[in-house]
This record gives sequence, structure tokens and C-alpha cells, in this order.
Amino acid sequence: MRQIKQKVYDVMEEIGDKDSRFFEIIIQTLIMLNIVSLILETVDWLYLPHKYFFHVIDLIFVLVFTIEFALRVWASTATPAYRHPLWGRLRYAFTTIALIDLLAILPFYLPLLGLEELRYLRSLRLFRLFKLFRYSKTLSLFQKVVWDKRQELLTTLVFLLFMLLFASSLMYHAEHMAQPEAFSSIPAAMWWAIATLTTVGYGDVFPVTTWGRVLASIIAVLGIGMFALPTGIMGAAFVEEVESRKEEQRPAPYCPHCGEKLNKGIY
Repeated sequence: MRQIKQKVYDVMEEIGDKDSRFFEIIIQTLIMLNIVSLILETVDWLYLPHKYFFHVIDLIFVLVFTIEFALRVWASTATPAYRHPLWGRLRYAFTTIALIDLLAILPFYLPLLGLEELRYLRSLRLFRLFKLFRYSKTLSLFQKVVWDKRQELLTTLVFLLFMLLFASSLMYHAEHMAQPEAFSSIPAAMWWAIATLTTVGYGDVFPVTTWGRVLASIIAVLGIGMFALPTGIMGAAFVEEVESRKEEQRPAPYCPHCGEKLNKGIY
């Protein structure tokens, strides 16, 4: 039994070779087909005449993903980090990727549990798309970059929230008397501030007073720089991570005299 569990773990966690690759291709294909099915369900002329077919397809996908989730939880004790037969599996079940797997299948079972009022949560089926993070190197790269730069991104987010509040407050006091409906409160002014700071500028709400236009001009210019910060952080982080992975995959040089493999850093 232990050998079977280890084999299942190796295949599902991409530690194996051919079997792991074959399993990865099957799951990726099923995920993409399922997403296509979810999209086509919104086309009434296609969904309504074939409603039974879509339900059967969804049932098949759910069964496969349920078995996959159950096998992952069962085989998780094959690794030392989740060795305990009970607490180890619970710890694994609460990891980010396992919760995504659970959210991907949970909407199907809610009506079966009598929770008909929660049927709108079927939209959570789109979480199946996030299952690709487990198999796609590009998506895993994005995940790692965001995690590595979480402090910088959080700092930028806090600063942007401060700018949003500051701009909303100024515009409320500058425009409230002239436009009591559009700028009725600071929260209401936040809609204008978001549209301006992001340089979208829908034009549905705009200042009409002199001071309001002066402030709007300054805020718009600041918004160009402020919302470029996360883009710069993510762009630089992607370049660093890609170069780091290339360096790791590059074969170590050999000594031209003795023919022995040299340390990359020393070389």
C-alpha cells in the first residue's frame, strides 16, 4: 500500500517521468474542455437545446476532479511534510492549491446538500481555471513573482489607497457645493478618483469649478506615475526570475585542463 501511495504521489506531484507527464496532459486537457463548456453554457441558443448533454459533461468533469482531489489528499502523507495520517492530510487540504481544487468541485455538491439558496455559487466553477497553476510553468512563474514581490506590491497598494482617499476628499470639498449629486460624499467621490487615477476617465463625473479642475489635473498626472509602479515592479521581477531560471538550467562549465565540472559561481 505504501508503494502504491508513493507512486500516486510521484505521478500527481510531477515527480515521476512518463506517467506524470501523461497525467498532467490529461488533467490540463480536461480543465480546458471544462472551461470551454462553462463558456458555451452562457449561449442560450446552444445551451437550452442541449441542457442534458452539458449536465452530463459537467458531471464527468466533477467526478474526475473529485477523484483527483481525493487521491491528492490520500497520497499527501507520502511526503514528510504531511506524514501524519490525520493532521497531515488536514494541513494539506488547507494549502492554497488544495483549496482551489476544493472550490472547483464544491459548487456541484451544494444543491445535493440541500443548499439550494447557494446555487449562485456555481460561478465558483471558474476556479477550475486556476487549477492550471499547478501544471503551467508560466502560471507558476507568475505566482512565484507575485509572492516574492508581495511586500513591494502591498506597499504600493497602501500608497494607492492613500492617494485614492486623499483625492476623493479634496474633490468632495471642491465640488460638493457645485455638484451635490455627483459629489454627495467622499465615498461617492471615490468613483471619480478611481476613474481619474487609473487614467480611464469615463467622463460621467467631472469637475466644473476652477479649483476642482486644477486638483483634477494634478491628480491625473500623479495617477499616471502611481499606477505605473506595480507594472514596473512586476516587469523587473519577471526579468529577474526568468534570468534566474535560465542560469539554473545552464550546464556547469568544465575545466579545460582536468575536465572536471566547475562550480558556476566560482567560474
